Amino acid sequence: MRSDDLMSRVLDVRRIYHEPDVTDFARGREVLARFPDAELVPVLSHQAIPGLFGNQGNVERWVRTKRETLVLGTKKSLTARRNERSTDWIAPSTANGCALSCSYCYVPRRKGFANPITVFVNIEKILGYLERHAGRQGVKPEPNQCDPVDWVYDLGENSDCSVDALVSDNVHDLVDLFARLPNAKASFATKLVNRDLLDWDPRGGTRVRFSLMPEAPSKVLDIGTSRIAERIAAVDDFVEAGYEVHLNFSPVVVHEHWLAEWSELFDQIDAGLGPAAKAQLACEVIFLTHNEPLHEVNLGWHPKGEDLLWRPDLQQAKVSQNGQRNVRYRTGWKGKWVRDLTDLMADKLPYCRVRYAF
Repeated sequence: MRSDDLMSRVLDVRRIYHEPDVTDFARGREVLARFPDAELVPVLSHQAIPGLFGNQGNVERWVRTKRETLVLGTKKSLTARRNERSTDWIAPSTANGCALSCSYCYVPRRKGFANPITVFVNIEKILGYLERHAGRQGVKPEPNQCDPVDWVYDLGENSDCSVDALVSDNVHDLVDLFARLPNAKASFATKLVNRDLLDWDPRGGTRVRFSLMPEAPSKVLDIGTSRIAERIAAVDDFVEAGYEVHLNFSPVVVHEHWLAEWSELFDQIDAGLGPAAKAQLACEVIFLTHNEPLHEVNLGWHPKGEDLLWRPDLQQAKVSQNGQRNVRYRTGWKGKWVRDLTDLMADKLPYCRVRYAF
């Protein structure tokens, strides 16, 4: 689906909150020009908008807020954080929030009861920082699970870059940057097939990770996303366009028939991918981590999804690295389930290298 059709399906921007200086930047003026009919609301900071962030009354308007609201600001602090799991580094974000409404998404835990897209308009500053940072790293000394050759930078830790590309040219600029960096590669996970990205020239410098789960839970949990079959069908096209394409099996949601559903998904992938895609394929496997405050929020707008996500009989408390109290599948059981899934994958998709699974 091309961006005009996607835009009408995903976004209907009616209000733009913006910091006072966004029109000083070409990117800010470009974004405002894309939505000429939107109401403009000046704010002092993109991080503290009265009535939007942290407003529990927005729960019932969850999807509408994401669809109709956009925030523009500048990225103040530029830091590339070490990751060493999916990527070597987490790049400074050029956006956060999302117009999609996946009910397991961790980002709303940080932004409160509304999570619309925030676009950072000082893209030139971010691009310059990334180019200098990659230059300082030099040649990667040895292979790791992130990549055997390049330093890998995650572009979309708190957003979906395929959605971000509907709003601004920030993602296009990033893909162009990593197409010419000799020692670095961009990476982002996505649940939206934006075929306008096929017209770009990544030259192997960007890894797209299509997130997949079985169709039945996806219909309940992946609100507003591209359907699973559409994501699988896009893999060959993105490989042909010059992207590296991996799969992101995330989140793995355990329920009574989960493994049979994953078996069907692996058969669907095997039938849907051509030889070129299979030859370069790798994946990451991430079992669900949930959060009690997010569970309570979800009960206000999408309680059906919590029947799958909130399973106290299968889960235990876990304190995350950032100090939040989350829940994950019980120790012992989870280890067995990870092995069950990776063994099944080895049988069904023997050419798909598992970069990591937890």
